[in-house]
Amino acid sequence: MKRLIEIPASRLPAEGQRILLRHEETSVLLFNVAGTLHAIDESCPHSGASLYAGKLHGNMLQCPAHGLRFNLEKGCRGAKGMEVSTYAVSSRGEIRIVDLSEATTS
Repeated sequence: MKRLIEIPASRLPAEGQRILLRHEETSVLLFNVAGTLHAIDESCPHSGASLYAGKLHGNMLQCPAHGLRFNLEKGCRGAKGMEVSTYAVSSRGEIRIVDLSEATTS
């Protein structure tokens, strides 16, 4: 069963910004990096800390709690088991769609 979050253009984050999305028990961050949208899990796999306040360095997000760095495209370049899931973002007209049914980790 597909689990989709639809975001109208009026709610999309501006370049360099992020928004928090929720669907049932899943929380996802949607980032706009140089005009490209990236969706990842909202919590750090190390301690469950929220990644919302993390520092963004290009495509890398640094966890505010312990400094782990996550690649927004691939999840994480760190230790196995310390990845965050990433989600595909597609378009349908002015609507952007985050597909939660197919999480990817590297």
